[in-house]
Amino acid sequence: MDESIRLGRIAGIRVGMNWSLLVIAWLIAWSLAGQQLPAEYPGYGTSAYWTAGILASIVFFASLLAHEMAHALQARREDVEVEGITLWLFGGVARMRGEAMSAGAEFRITIAGPVSSLSIALVFFLVGLALDAGNASELLVGTFFWLARINAVLAAFNMIPAFPLDGGRVFRAWLWRRKGDKTRATAVAARVGRGFGYLLVGIGLIDFAVNSEFGGLWFVFLGYFLTTAARSEESHVLLRGALAGLQVRDIMSHDVVSVPAWTTVQTFIDEYAARHRFSAFPTHDFDGRTEGLVTLARVQGAPLDERAEARVRDYAFRLDEVPTARPREPLTDLLERSGGAEHGRSLVIDEQGALVGIVSPRDISRALDLASLRGARLPSGVGPRV
Repeated sequence: MDESIRLGRIAGIRVGMNWSLLVIAWLIAWSLAGQQLPAEYPGYGTSAYWTAGILASIVFFASLLAHEMAHALQARREDVEVEGITLWLFGGVARMRGEAMSAGAEFRITIAGPVSSLSIALVFFLVGLALDAGNASELLVGTFFWLARINAVLAAFNMIPAFPLDGGRVFRAWLWRRKGDKTRATAVAARVGRGFGYLLVGIGLIDFAVNSEFGGLWFVFLGYFLTTAARSEESHVLLRGALAGLQVRDIMSHDVVSVPAWTTVQTFIDEYAARHRFSAFPTHDFDGRTEGLVTLARVQGAPLDERAEARVRDYAFRLDEVPTARPREPLTDLLERSGGAEHGRSLVIDEQGALVGIVSPRDISRALDLASLRGARLPSGVGPRV
């Protein structure tokens, strides 16, 4: 669900879309213009059907955006930072940095989406009734009624209690409120979500085998998405729970060796890489300011006959390519930012701008090992190693 096309900002929230949305938009328009609308409202020209189909497809995805905006705006009211919204193959997702602090906040953030979709469905239905009363064309009236139906279906489907659908999140909020344990509530809701996903896969395979229709494969894809998304969400929450209360300074490595950025690659290999048991080194400029990060893997790309002249900065990651953190920042907040870093490291810089530490994958693994030894529940495959 990565963002392929940036659409802009709404109310200060970044909005983008994945290329897969274009495929679904075309399929919806084609289905409406080529099959559904001609069958239900015959007698119009091909251009009229295609105009209605394309416009309905665009308005439907605008409705999806409104659904996600409702989540995002309510999240901001609950003091949860919103990173952005991405529309994609299965609708949309509001990406949030951090999580609700209470079951009530979780419920309010979640229910805002389905309420939005139901409200939009009602508006389209009333507009359709008004147009029908005003003797508008059947095709126009039918298009509005289709938009009303599809938004109502969207709201109903999202309220199925299968995590991470909205209904599953409401179910988690209920369990969290009742039991007082968010981690346990997430585990239960995720199991229900995976079970529903497997059910959809089974239904889809049976339907495809019996009827040989594409609709069955759609259920398979949707079920697979639900099972993987539920597993990912569960892992995310379990990791946050295991590392809750830890600050970056609690796990960072203090013995940082910084390399002058103007050092030649050969000098770096001989005097730094060979003498220290590190595979990544921060770099600094003539004034001592941190400039970036160089790794052994990066300098391997330097040709042998050029290493005596090439500079480390030519092969180092720039500072804007390296996640940074404050020493007292919650570790879970840093993990939100550092997950996609190619080198896996984060630099710790204090309020005065001085480099005071580095966080490596080994540091995080050790923190997880200790959390597991203290009884914290970790995702499958994560735990103490020999």
